[in-house]
Amino acid sequence: MKERIVRAVAGTMVLISIALAFTVNINWLWLGAFVGFNLLQSAFTRFCPLELILNAAGVKN
Repeated sequence: MKERIVRAVAGTMVLISIALAFTVNINWLWLGAFVGFNLLQSAFTRFCPLELILNAAGVKN
């Protein structure tokens, strides 16, 4: 369950970043880059800040 939530939140953040870059300011693309970087680093380090938040909230695997 946590993995699905992490993927859904990451995808949503990237889409929001693209929409804001298109409508507000191109610098919103940095948000998408940040999300992508976190996904990449979590693949190698197995550390994801959102998983810590989900663990604290009591979400089960």
